[in-house]
Amino acid sequence: MFANVGWGEMLVLVVIGLVVLGPERLPGAIRWTAGALRQARDYVTNATDQLRDEIGPEFDDLRAPLSELQKLRGMTPRAALTRHLLDGDDSLFAAVSSLTEDPRLMAPAPAVAPKFVPGGPAPFDADAT
Repeated sequence: MFANVGWGEMLVLVVIGLVVLGPERLPGAIRWTAGALRQARDYVTNATDQLRDEIGPEFDDLRAPLSELQKLRGMTPRAALTRHLLDGDDSLFAAVSSLTEDPRLMAPAPAVAPKFVPGGPAPFDADAT
């Protein structure tokens, strides 16, 4: 639940709590919050265990689609292309990214188009026709 909260964020929360609640009430507020979180975690664990006991083996069948949805939640367009179209072969993307990183491997810049001179013939561009 709070897996992405680091020590820096915790320190900021304690300082804010110290300013808002004061040093007298802060320890009691921390104890109350810790107890409430522990009680909520116990309720969720008990509810999961009760569902598992009542539903039985079908509980794992219900969890399979949810785990598949969780995998799709983290799917990026690149990962979807790699998985479904390229059968997990990521070498195409590696080749393209190496081309963009090394400027010597990129195609040469196109030649400058001929300039238009008023009164002269129209410039001819072989690539445009």
